[in-house]
Amino acid sequence: MNRALSVVALAGLVVGLSSFASAQTILTQWNFNSTVGTTAPSTGAGTASLVGGATATFASGNASGGSSDPVTDATDFGWNTSTYPTVVAGTNETVGVQFLASTVGYQDITVSWDQRHSNSNSRFWAFFYTIDAGATWTRLSVSAANANPGITPAGGAPASTAGLFGPAGTFSAFDIANVTGAGDDWFNGRSVNLTGIAGVNNNPNFGFRVLASFGDGTTYLPSGTGNYAGTGTARFDMATVTGTLIPTPGAVALLGLGGLVAGRRRR
Repeated sequence: MNRALSVVALAGLVVGLSSFASAQTILTQWNFNSTVGTTAPSTGAGTASLVGGATATFASGNASGGSSDPVTDATDFGWNTSTYPTVVAGTNETVGVQFLASTVGYQDITVSWDQRHSNSNSRFWAFFYTIDAGATWTRLSVSAANANPGITPAGGAPASTAGLFGPAGTFSAFDIANVTGAGDDWFNGRSVNLTGIAGVNNNPNFGFRVLASFGDGTTYLPSGTGNYAGTGTARFDMATVTGTLIPTPGAVALLGLGGLVAGRRRR
């Protein structure tokens, strides 16, 4: 009887350790909230910076239906970027935002963020990641197999509508060919799953970029009706890096022991 209870108790411990190891944990997050807005992480440690000459201010995270940030008072901000290229030669996927954050101790890394396109800002956006603190960058071709283009908020126009993937492995805003008058919408919960990519796990030098893209064309296209303009804005919020805890050698050994004891008991 005592042996049976021991096996049951150990099996429960093994299940608990397994569930703990597989739970997604927020490693670093930027919600940009303060009385005036900030690029300091709201959770964890890391840096947020601008790429390729972009400029930024802080603007409401509640506009156009709002980002996914649960904060809705006067401290709720998004990072509102502008000064995108007007001369397009040589500028494809060179301007946007960058985030660096450690993944030490974690695997199965996922990156997510909310993004609001103004009507005149770029329709298409590319995702890049680094495993060497930005010395080199790798472009990830996003698709339904490894990413989610997000969804418009309940207060958006249109409301609660799935986002789009663009050509050439990019994320896309709605455009006149898909939804009339859908500029200035948030796309909440855009995400990229980096599970299985060598070097992303357990790395103090991980980072990612989100950059304005031509898609598969030769120039920038607007997100909504009208014309593209470098003064258009892309607003970011809730930029988040998550992962699952890498089991320690002791935990792995205990998991194996649990399976061995359970197997012997069954025999």
